[in-house]
Amino acid sequence: MGTYVVRRLLWLPVILIIVTFITFVLGRYGPGDPVEIRMGQHYNPDAIERQREILGFNDNILVQYGRYIKRVSTGQFGESISKYPGRDVGSLLKKRMWVSAQLNIAALIIWVGLGVPIGLFAAMRQGTAWDIGAVMATLVGQSIPVFLTAPLLLLIFAGKLQILPTHGWGGFFDTRIILPAITMGIPGIAIMARLTRASTLEVLGQDYIRTARAKGLSEGVVQRRHILRNALIPVVTTVGFILGGLAFTSFIIERFFGIPGVGNLLIEAVFARDYPIINAVVIIGTTMFVLANLLIDLIYPLLDPRIRMGGGEVGS
Repeated sequence: MGTYVVRRLLWLPVILIIVTFITFVLGRYGPGDPVEIRMGQHYNPDAIERQREILGFNDNILVQYGRYIKRVSTGQFGESISKYPGRDVGSLLKKRMWVSAQLNIAALIIWVGLGVPIGLFAAMRQGTAWDIGAVMATLVGQSIPVFLTAPLLLLIFAGKLQILPTHGWGGFFDTRIILPAITMGIPGIAIMARLTRASTLEVLGQDYIRTARAKGLSEGVVQRRHILRNALIPVVTTVGFILGGLAFTSFIIERFFGIPGVGNLLIEAVFARDYPIINAVVIIGTTMFVLANLLIDLIYPLLDPRIRMGGGEVGS
């Protein structure tokens, strides 16, 4: 297993170099010159050229990229050039990443806590009215966009009932997290439930399930030891990728509810063409997704001992 982990980690720098080089080049040659953005509306061509020389933007792109990677390797992502001029990008992201992570954790608890039991319940009652009702409910939940869910929840719980606040942020245990977490959770519950149901139905048809029951094992033991553990493998995969994007995947929700997270910051950076912020988010996000994928592969053998590391069975 140690060799497998090392081999996977060695791929991380390669992936980061490819992704960061693409985003870096786009930041240099894409719409909006970084120097003009930094200087604002009051500039002249001579001042622009002097500033480009000072910042090293006239050097070869590979030389510029090398300097950038050297800084990033020490945790320095540079300074914001337009949205928050002069502010360190790392310090901007640090606080906002924790805000987004808390929101996504709350939504993930809702996804898994409700979606997995609903999927298992429906699969164990395949063909019954309960199963049909659960499938219909998940289809509806997955089909409703957050643009409709968010205003509807605000109208009911903040407007009519007046029991929940409409916007803002106060932390994980503040009531202001409830509506955005539920808004994110509704489609997540539907996805988890459908995935769990499909995976459970596939496991129920396997020979080892019939063998376990033929041996006289109780239904509770069969469901817990043989059905649930194997049915959770696709669910773990989905949860792992959600964890990989824990601090970066709630753009619309953060914008709608006025939550000061990374998603909201990234949207502002895109509109302001603040490339240092965009590049930093891409680097951190890519790293988290790669590490999450590795974590998924390490969890697989715990759920199914037949899966072994190193032979290409996992993550291939």
